[in-house]
Amino acid sequence: MTSHPAPHGLTPAPRRGRFAVYLDLIRWNRPAGWLLLLWPSLGALWFAADGWPGWHLIAVFVLGTILMRSAGCCVNDVADRDFDRHVKRTAQRPVTSGEISVREALLFGAVLALVAFGLVLTTNRVTVYWSFAALAVTLVYPYAKRFVSIPQAVLGIAFSFGIPMAFAAVQATVPAFAWWLLAGNLFWVLAYDTEYAMVDRDDDLKIGMKTSAITFGRYDVAAVMASYAVFLAVWTWAGASRGLGAVFYLAIAIAAGQAAWHWRLIRDRTREGCFQAFRLNHWLGFAVFAGVVAGYGLR
Repeated sequence: MTSHPAPHGLTPAPRRGRFAVYLDLIRWNRPAGWLLLLWPSLGALWFAADGWPGWHLIAVFVLGTILMRSAGCCVNDVADRDFDRHVKRTAQRPVTSGEISVREALLFGAVLALVAFGLVLTTNRVTVYWSFAALAVTLVYPYAKRFVSIPQAVLGIAFSFGIPMAFAAVQATVPAFAWWLLAGNLFWVLAYDTEYAMVDRDDDLKIGMKTSAITFGRYDVAAVMASYAVFLAVWTWAGASRGLGAVFYLAIAIAAGQAAWHWRLIRDRTREGCFQAFRLNHWLGFAVFAGVVAGYGLR
């Protein structure tokens, strides 16, 4: 196994069992990451099916989301290993610290992606085709941070690709409505990943990493709040166009209240506040998803 010296000024992490290392590699103890992908994908399933989509598709998208997010972590950590050693929050990730080799991480990620592809094969041909596009975006994102001023926009596409795949799985086509949902969800990703980038801004400036927090500069908080507003506006329009009722609008109001609370957390730009806002974003997404489900259930 390839080993690397500990990042300057940091004590090497204690050696762990292989199983624990692999769990850390895929962020198993931080489920917020895959929940951020899951809620819009499931919401899209309900929209595509005009209600209950069935247990088969729910199982495919829940398990597929967990597997692909885990595979994405493997690719991301390999791509960022030389940057991560200079960032306080990421310096002890398994690939960066040398607990797991680049080859091992990539092989593990490939196995996870293949299992996810096996799930896609239980749907239909159109969904299979779209899964290749989803994989391509997943592989491109880690390198976008080197060249794109707002790489969070690329992440927004990657984290929203479950939406067109949900429509493909249900309808064997991807209508314009699905792309509107994706566009709206992209702004939610931009909001929460900018909060995430605000945590590491000082370190990213030192190593030359491009992030939305750096690009937006002093307008970072305003950009986050505007992105929340666009996301909620698009998904509110989507629910209204499908005749979802008062309970859906109540859920949107709850999500908007959470966004307002996030403003209080990030307005002073502290690491702790920005990270807390990012970490709790899955509850905002859950509120919107729950509103869609309840809206169809009571329609």
